[in-house]
Amino acid sequence: MELPQIRNDNVSQYLDRAEIVRETAEQIMKDFGMFGVEINFSGDVANAYNELHLQLIEQVTELIRYNYDKLLSVLYQVDITEREIAKAETDLPHYNHVEIIAHQVIARELKKVLWRRYFKSKK
Repeated sequence: MELPQIRNDNVSQYLDRAEIVRETAEQIMKDFGMFGVEINFSGDVANAYNELHLQLIEQVTELIRYNYDKLLSVLYQVDITEREIAKAETDLPHYNHVEIIAHQVIARELKKVLWRRYFKSKK
């Protein structure tokens, strides 16, 4: 197994296996849940990106409006930097700022899942 190279333009190609999608959704739910932010996943693998992206857009919008400090804490937990968000704004010009943050969350959590799988396979 080769170490995955996830970029803003290739996230969807890694979301083609049910177990990876479920693990990514679980990681998102876990990291947001630590801060009392509820994200749900129906289990619909084919629609996972859209389902999670829409929920994340809604939650990030609420956090920006009502609890920006909590949003910063969540992004720190997920491990998303301002620099990554700025780069994604260039890579994804058709997304607005909140949509970019939501996309970055999915991409970062997917990286965590794939890296965990990669390093487990090396043992």
